[in-house]
Amino acid sequence: MAADKHVLRGRTAVVTGAARGVGEAVARRLAERGARVALLGLEEDALAEVAASLPTASHHWHVDVTDDAAMAEAARAVRSRMGRASVVVANAGVAEGGPFVDSDSETWRRVIEVNLVGSSITARAFLPDLLATRGYYLQIASLASIGAAPMMSAYCASKAGVEFFAHSLRAELAPRGVGVGTAYLGWTDTDMIREADQHAVLRELRAHMPPPARKVYPVRQVAEVLVSAVERRAPTVYVPGWLRSVQVVRALLPGLVTRLSRQELMRSDFSATGLLGAGGRAAATGHDI
Repeated sequence: MAADKHVLRGRTAVVTGAARGVGEAVARRLAERGARVALLGLEEDALAEVAASLPTASHHWHVDVTDDAAMAEAARAVRSRMGRASVVVANAGVAEGGPFVDSDSETWRRVIEVNLVGSSITARAFLPDLLATRGYYLQIASLASIGAAPMMSAYCASKAGVEFFAHSLRAELAPRGVGVGTAYLGWTDTDMIREADQHAVLRELRAHMPPPARKVYPVRQVAEVLVSAVERRAPTVYVPGWLRSVQVVRALLPGLVTRLSRQELMRSDFSATGLLGAGGRAAATGHDI
């Protein structure tokens, strides 16, 4: 895929977690560039509504990214109906917050399963297509991949995992012509982030971050940067761009975060949030709420 404004026209792109938030916005930007989009996720009604509103011939599949067999079947269905995928955006993700010592083991495990295991299953399902098309796989990571935060152990562990999963895939697939990118996102204006601010534990966490790190970015702006990265087959993309500089000092971050936590997070009454947002509630039950 050469980097020009027509590069995505007529191609098939797959987006997981496409019912809302970053996934929906990326799907819209891909379709505006001329791609046919396969929308995958758990919220069937929302997926259908998004697919019907896109300007290209796009379709949706109700599927759990943590289900190997269901994802393999979805990949076969996408291939049969829309052709082989040239782009896969592994976006499906959930989050929860609260002290690990009081965390619910099933909720904690679900974050790891959706964010990390679900990304690996997505890659496994669609890699035959990407190998055939010499396509591009974009893994949605996070600022949490670079610097872990207290009270978000499952999310940080999962996003650190997807970062290194993508690094490994990039090196493995480069000789076979498949590009792999990692997207590092800061706080983005999605329903998950808006709901996070309703919980004291995450509201306090964000309030004690440096001002640039706590800023929330419009989802359309984030999606524009991500789709531009897809067109360029970028190995990394940072939204906001200054996050790239954090990589230089990431070895210092655990000690700094621990020091700040001792000073700023002395409360002991924080409670668990559960899975955040409508997408999180769908992930908890496996279907629309």
